Amino acid sequence: MATTYPNLVFHFQVEWGGTRIGFTEVSGLTTELQPVEYREGSSLNYNVTKQPGMPKFGDISLKRGTFSKDNEFFQWLNTVQLNKIERRDITISLLNENHEPVMVWKISNAWPSKVEGPSLKSTGNEVAIESITLVHEGITFAAP
Repeated sequence: MATTYPNLVFHFQVEWGGTRIGFTEVSGLTTELQPVEYREGSSLNYNVTKQPGMPKFGDISLKRGTFSKDNEFFQWLNTVQLNKIERRDITISLLNENHEPVMVWKISNAWPSKVEGPSLKSTGNEVAIESITLVHEGITFAAP
């Protein structure tokens, strides 16, 4: 009998703007339904009822190593103008050992709200990591 194991987190890809970009970390793939509370004044029960309300989506954080002459994060952030920004649809896929998607998150109308350069340290011995925080208008999950 074959044993099944849960998916591993270290093999994934991110596609945006028609290109595939390598990242070291992706976090914030969250969706939350905000509860709506209601209680009628003549109710015999002294509690509120709850029903699902509007969805709320978490900000997505992407981290990667910095490369000379690659400032795409800052270029995208600099497209911000008064009430106008370049929005992108993003696909994040968790991959199996054959590099095939086993889980896919589709992010709609994302734009950068924060770009953070690497932390610099004179005695450090690690890769310089930059991060970008994206806000968006929706996330859908699909199992291929």
